[in-house]
Amino acid sequence: MKVYVIGGKAGVGKNTLAQYLKEELENYNYKPCIIQITEPLYSYARNYFNWDGNMDHKPRKFLQQMGIEIINKKLGKKDFLLNRLYENIEILSNYFDVFIVPDIRLIYEFNSIKNKYDEVVTIKLERDNYNNHLTGEESNHITETEIDNYNEFSYILKNTDKNKLKKDAINIVKMNEKKER
Repeated sequence: MKVYVIGGKAGVGKNTLAQYLKEELENYNYKPCIIQITEPLYSYARNYFNWDGNMDHKPRKFLQQMGIEIINKKLGKKDFLLNRLYENIEILSNYFDVFIVPDIRLIYEFNSIKNKYDEVVTIKLERDNYNNHLTGEESNHITETEIDNYNEFSYILKNTDKNKLKKDAINIVKMNEKKER
């Protein structure tokens, strides 16, 4: 099973890149699935904290606090989100043969996924001079800063516009298909 993992700061285009990868993988007759490690956090926000699900108005502070301060630090469940992701991939692998995870933020998450699966493509997406409208506290949170110090990616991409991002996705899939043949 192949897993594409995308990391980057808020608003750099990770979900857009994931969609482009999915479309290109379908051109190669794969059955790709976009799956988010943070889905349990979004579920909590929707089901218990009245978030309307509008991704343009993500409850960023809540997601950061619930994921890191409560689940990871207070409860000591560092691998909670990873374990849920792995369980979901295991179940969904009965329907899909490639998984795209567009919301990895921490170094240990990248390393864990690379250790878990044989075929992992890691992508860091950057976007220069982009105002993601986060507060100073949100921008300085570990989930926004930690991968600045990590360079073990298969690809580091600059998102300058959607056309270039789509071409990058096509090239990544093409290059990985050549490696397999």
